[in-house]
Amino acid sequence: MSFNSKNPFLNNKSFSSALSRKDEVHNATLIDYNQEMTLAGTINKSIILFLILTASAMVIWWMAFNGLNPIVPAIGGAIVGLVLVLISAFKPQYSPYLAPGYALFEGLFIGGISAIFETMYPGIVIQAVGATFVTFMVCLGLYKYKIVKVTEQFKSVVVAATLAIATYYLISWLFSMFTSFVPVHYGNSMMSIGISVFVIVIAALNLFLDFDRIEKGTEQKMPKYMEWYGAMGLMITLVWLYIEFLRLLSKLNSKN
Repeated sequence: MSFNSKNPFLNNKSFSSALSRKDEVHNATLIDYNQEMTLAGTINKSIILFLILTASAMVIWWMAFNGLNPIVPAIGGAIVGLVLVLISAFKPQYSPYLAPGYALFEGLFIGGISAIFETMYPGIVIQAVGATFVTFMVCLGLYKYKIVKVTEQFKSVVVAATLAIATYYLISWLFSMFTSFVPVHYGNSMMSIGISVFVIVIAALNLFLDFDRIEKGTEQKMPKYMEWYGAMGLMITLVWLYIEFLRLLSKLNSKN
């Protein structure tokens, strides 16, 4: 089993498949370097997705504070976003079309959830946005200057921890749905806060895996559409990190 990234968009299978298709094309035709994945191109795509997500979230935010129930767009956006993620995971060549759609619908989810949290704890959204941005920049700096090196052991630990978190969340959700079981990460106990901190750390460590996989993709000169694929995967991690910051801050605010 390979441990390059838990993020389904940045795993070995998807990138290897794209690399294989790229090699087949290049063996038959003249190589067009304008059709290869580049770091600058991936950065540009990431910015585009971020702007789409932000604009979509702001629309729902405005509507929520003008009488719209944010639960509806939040749930709808989450469902459609998940469907687009699953399609892209198996068909990365469609990422140029699916990635913007994901950003649009995920923005509905983010906008709705943010409005709910902001109503409960005024000021929490700007705090979560700031924390996410700072975490991203710190991780990017640590990766760029090789202070943190993404080794195979590093990948294995991060992916194992991420899988453990996903499994725990899934089991807790199922038990809470059909029984009176209350998961330990609910509420504002010290145990719950500790779990949130741990999850945030793991989400942040996933950024290093994402950076590494994108860099490897550009070095291997993968197809141009993988820029959208890599940008979409990075956006997924950032959304996860933001949501976890919201949850942690809500727990801390509820103790005051």
